[in-house]
Amino acid sequence: MSSKHLNGDYNYAWPTAEVAVMGAKGAAEIIFKGKNTEKETAAYEHAFANPLKAAERGYVDDIVMPSATRGIILDNLRVLETKDRQKPKRRHNNLPL
Repeated sequence: MSSKHLNGDYNYAWPTAEVAVMGAKGAAEIIFKGKNTEKETAAYEHAFANPLKAAERGYVDDIVMPSATRGIILDNLRVLETKDRQKPKRRHNNLPL
């Protein structure tokens, strides 16, 4: 539920994850309007809706097995426990509306 674009420190995916803006079926129906959508949906899932493409592009740090997730999260939390984050100066006040 996070990403590098939202300044997530660590981003992982399970092997069965779909890393996409929308589901493969909906995307294939829009892209391939009325053509063989079942075949195109399967091709789209294979090409884009898997964590391998996201990992290749650097959107995901690693693909982890669900059974290893808890340990990895705990290790990451230990690292982040001492993280010192510099907050940028605010340019504007929060105006009361």
